[in-house]
Amino acid sequence: MNLGIHHFRKKDPDFTCVVDPQGREWSRGEFVSRVNRLARAFRSAGLVDGDVVAIVSPNCAEYLIVYFAAIQAALSVVPVNWHLAEPELRFLIEDSGAKVVVAHESLGAKRLAQFREFGTRPSLWLSIGHGDGYDEISEFSAAAADAPLQLETEGRLMAYTSATTGRPKAVVLPPGNTRGSLERKLEANRFVGIFPEDNNVNLCPSMLYHSAPLGGCELALMMGHKLVLVDQWQPELLLRLIDRYRVTTAFFVPSMFIRLLKLTANVRDRYSVSSLRFVGHGAAACPEQVKRDMLQWWGAIIWEAYGATEAQGTVASPAEWLKFPGTVGRPLPGAAIKILDGDGEELGPNQIGSIYLRPHTGDFFEYKGEPEATRRAYAGEYVCVGDVGYVNDDGYLFLCDRQDNLIISSGMNIYPAEIESRIVEHPAVRDCAVLAHAHELLGSVPKAFIELEPDFKPGPEMSRDILGFLQARLSAMKIPKRIEYIDAIPRDPNGKLYKRRLLQ
Repeated sequence: MNLGIHHFRKKDPDFTCVVDPQGREWSRGEFVSRVNRLARAFRSAGLVDGDVVAIVSPNCAEYLIVYFAAIQAALSVVPVNWHLAEPELRFLIEDSGAKVVVAHESLGAKRLAQFREFGTRPSLWLSIGHGDGYDEISEFSAAAADAPLQLETEGRLMAYTSATTGRPKAVVLPPGNTRGSLERKLEANRFVGIFPEDNNVNLCPSMLYHSAPLGGCELALMMGHKLVLVDQWQPELLLRLIDRYRVTTAFFVPSMFIRLLKLTANVRDRYSVSSLRFVGHGAAACPEQVKRDMLQWWGAIIWEAYGATEAQGTVASPAEWLKFPGTVGRPLPGAAIKILDGDGEELGPNQIGSIYLRPHTGDFFEYKGEPEATRRAYAGEYVCVGDVGYVNDDGYLFLCDRQDNLIISSGMNIYPAEIESRIVEHPAVRDCAVLAHAHELLGSVPKAFIELEPDFKPGPEMSRDILGFLQARLSAMKIPKRIEYIDAIPRDPNGKLYKRRLLQ
């Protein structure tokens, strides 16, 4: 397989493979040299197969250097969400059993010192930039040879679930399937029309501590593409980068589309998006009108994907989505879908049940230290991550919502995602979330938490306007019975809702 960072380094070492958020351009030669040296330094420091490297850092080229080095050194990589509160960070680092913590200097001296007080005792404390009590990664690896390790196995990502409703779980992938999994992911890229080199430039607007953006960056570099990293999500900045670097591929989440569409026509027209060939989106339901507006603006290049940290496997082309609006597609080659009821019986077309997916990568995971949770997730080779949906007569998958988001009102099932997709169409609404609210007679009713655009004010008049807007778009039982205005909907930078923070 003539792919991979070492292959493309030999082919053109001076090619710019990464543009970091500060605009620094990293050549393949420098990037891969840093990877090789760090991988060897890890092993020279006494790390062995399967030891865990935790990365706590915003997006930067060094983040990817640490990732590739750890994979080459047969280590497990745990990306840590640096936005989390101290107890949450402590849990991830301690639960993972990290032998190495790599932290970025931008987190600040207080946070870096805090990590060292956690109960776990990693053998290595490394920093990107300066950190008191830490060894800077380039100095740590400076004496190591610039040559790739030749080990029998490679490392794997050990990502934690987003845990928007509870405690995160570590997803452990089989160490012997690294190469096979990567080859299937490369095949999936070819399936959607993304090929090695081909003048591709990939934009990463999402945080690398999520598995999808990190995996996308890995694939881009393995296929010889240029990679442009972003560390602060700003709609106009993304358009500027797309225009400046002639970006061809990117992966977004629906909340990003919504923010982009809120830009004025004058701002949008300043930048060209004509270079884009493929834009993927996923991680959350995309409102139908938002998708239509983006297709009209950017053209028929927007593909939708469905998956999770545990498993991935469906995709919908623009043409398929326009034929079946709302679909997240059909399985990729090697994947398959089943819809099961509460008794584990398979349901037929158009019947709503739990979505079970057979991963196209052939990766059958387990939750670290939680055999019962692992058992509950599986039905044979199929895994369920808690989503509810159905397959239509043509085999296309449609999502309804998360199982734990379901609102049961007078015995009827209400899916908040449908309500949210309508609320955000209101011009005054910047973001929203709908949750169940206890009701004496009906059991539960929808309650909407709404974040308004800056030029609009909350109050009874605004509520009447929003409810009137919804009456023409939703049945009566789906219209929120309560509205609460808040300054900001709590989401992670990739757009996933922190439900537990709304319930506090």
